[in-house]
Amino acid sequence: MTTWRYLQLADSAFPTGGFAHSGGLEAAAQAGEVKDLLAFTRSALWQAGLGALPLAQDGWRDPGALARLDARADVFLANHVANRASRTQGAAFLSTCARVFPAEAPRVPEGLCLHLAPLWGVAFRGLGMSLEETRHLFLWSSARGVLSAGVRLGLAGTYEAQRMLADLGTALDEVAARCASLGADDLAQPAPLLDLLHATHDRLHSRLFQS
Repeated sequence: MTTWRYLQLADSAFPTGGFAHSGGLEAAAQAGEVKDLLAFTRSALWQAGLGALPLAQDGWRDPGALARLDARADVFLANHVANRASRTQGAAFLSTCARVFPAEAPRVPEGLCLHLAPLWGVAFRGLGMSLEETRHLFLWSSARGVLSAGVRLGLAGTYEAQRMLADLGTALDEVAARCASLGADDLAQPAPLLDLLHATHDRLHSRLFQS
């Protein structure tokens, strides 16, 4: 049963709001800083592995620490655009889980920011997913989201983006292995330029994405 649920969670039709966000790609593209979409996605993947995945993993390891991890995410995400996107996606993810899996979705305390990464870990554990499954889908979804945004921004065709996603298999394995043991105390910012470009999103003259 968990295999079918895992496939459901990976399905792009599962409405978590992620496809409303480009992960900084739109701002970087308008600034002329995207020369190679595959290289950009690889950087975004490491950003997810070192700057968000540790919170998801600690959420899975200790669901009772959600409030602390949520607060940690809010402090770490100093970029206001990324912070807002994390809250928006987290709230959408939680709302979807509550509607689709009402008996197993996490019950969270009032007053949380509802950042995506820690909620992801807590929810995936409640839904019967292993830590490895939680990690792999978090990283794969991060890469897929950037490449999907690249298609909609006209930076790559559909088949080209799928080929890039296939080519990222080795990088996905590397990030998963490197970050498997990390927790909230290991959070890092490996792509500061990407973060700075992401923060300019609200100042773009025209925008297709929320972030």
